[in-house]
Amino acid sequence: MEIEAVKKIYNGYSSVYEALFKRFFYPRIKHAIQSMNIQPGEWVLDVGIGTGLSLNVFPGHCKIVGIDLSREMLKKAQEKVRILGLHNVQLFEMDAMNLNFADDSFDKVFISHVVSVVPDPYRVMNEVKRVCKKGGRIVIVNHFRSSNKLIGNLEKFITPLSKRMGWRSDLAMDEFIAKSDIRVEKKFKLKKIDFWHLIFATNEK
Repeated sequence: MEIEAVKKIYNGYSSVYEALFKRFFYPRIKHAIQSMNIQPGEWVLDVGIGTGLSLNVFPGHCKIVGIDLSREMLKKAQEKVRILGLHNVQLFEMDAMNLNFADDSFDKVFISHVVSVVPDPYRVMNEVKRVCKKGGRIVIVNHFRSSNKLIGNLEKFITPLSKRMGWRSDLAMDEFIAKSDIRVEKKFKLKKIDFWHLIFATNEK
């Protein structure tokens, strides 16, 4: 899927995104961020901040930079920043495959429901590793193709449909981890039966 098509789809989702997805996404976002051990003064990049579901979870003692491809989604996030009075947050419209930040800019990077949306997840990961300091933590929340053969084949089959809705359903986690060249500390689901994984990794450049 081309980047302009992704942008168009998620601009369209902006007004209904939280109504559709918050109850599925927020518990994992909250758990992931609260487990990141963010220290006072650290700089954290939130890749794909969307409407700002993560904003009330990040601690106030760090600096948050949120990016998203969708201008309309960012408008919702900016309104949250205003309402919550968050002075430690900066938001930018930006393509995750082409991050406009210097090398080693961030102590930690959070990537929520992005790697199966972008045209090239490995280009995103290369950019993330570039802007994250060596030894920094990278945390990913995402759907990956089921290891159950029947469900995995179904997810692969419906990928053309899911792409029209804005994401791919056939991204395999083991392949993603291997090609991303990150050192995974742990990977797990919040529930035994769950469509989403949490991956905690260290950036080894």
